[in-house]
Amino acid sequence: MKRKLYVFSLILMAAALLGAGFSRLTRAQNPAQPARDNANENAAFNYCGTRHPDEATAQLLEEHSRQWKTARESAGLEVARDPNVTTVTVNVYFHVIMDANGQGAVTDTQLAQQIDVLNASYSGATGAGTPMGSANTVFRFQLAPDNPIERTFNTNWFLAGQGSTYEREFKTALRRGTARDLNFYTNNTGGGNVGGWATFPWWYAGDPLMDGVVILYKATPGGALGPNYNEGDIGVHEVGHWVGLYHTFQGGCKGAGDSVDDTPFENRLQAAACPVGSDTCRNKPGLDPIENFMDYTYNTCQYRFSAGQATRADAQSAQYRGL
Repeated sequence: MKRKLYVFSLILMAAALLGAGFSRLTRAQNPAQPARDNANENAAFNYCGTRHPDEATAQLLEEHSRQWKTARESAGLEVARDPNVTTVTVNVYFHVIMDANGQGAVTDTQLAQQIDVLNASYSGATGAGTPMGSANTVFRFQLAPDNPIERTFNTNWFLAGQGSTYEREFKTALRRGTARDLNFYTNNTGGGNVGGWATFPWWYAGDPLMDGVVILYKATPGGALGPNYNEGDIGVHEVGHWVGLYHTFQGGCKGAGDSVDDTPFENRLQAAACPVGSDTCRNKPGLDPIENFMDYTYNTCQYRFSAGQATRADAQSAQYRGL
């Protein structure tokens, strides 16, 4: 028994030391710096502006997660939960930011539809009857029980882009809840040419006020962005980052990719439209996962998370958010 406690203590000490290292690195990572991905930032419309860690930080994060899993297993605790048995409720706070004239309005009906889209996507319902289906995850979303929808008229906040002073200003003023609660902001994303962006779970400890997702108001269900991007899947995509998932094309055709084993490698500057049969990593098995929510394809052809993504999101959210 003493030996088991000693080994467990060593694991916790190692994890703490490793955690201090990656915490410094992630805090030093400027969200405005280039991402460790292959997205084309010069495109007329950039699906997602979320900034991914550089290769060294990503490797450190993966090692930290491995240590966390080892410690839990040594303590007899589960690492991956069965979503058919256990679900985790995420309370959602919506912050609709408009300019002084009311541009940027999002209705209660659209916000309710966004919740429905999140639940359908994260429960695997969107994959019913499709060729590959979709994995069920542990996450279920609901409006927070206390005043979950807040509307604000502030032109500077409405126009705020990622990493701007005004983004920090509106999040500092509006954010509610804890690491377990999803703050979902809508505005014009710095000019309307970016679908949205999000924070990763491991950023929370270093900068909790910035936690959450920001979505172009036109990209909410039925929004004016048009049928290719207004089904609510941009919200699904950004929440995917919020629970710890990378883009499917992360790292291109080499390295660890998106750190999920069952999503085929993908290499593209801007995955767009619905390129059926696309295979941008011909030396790797599988076609490009264009149907995956963490790709950049049209909402009309996105319908699934993989089982590996469901497992990763569960572990990342449990580790860093306590979900």
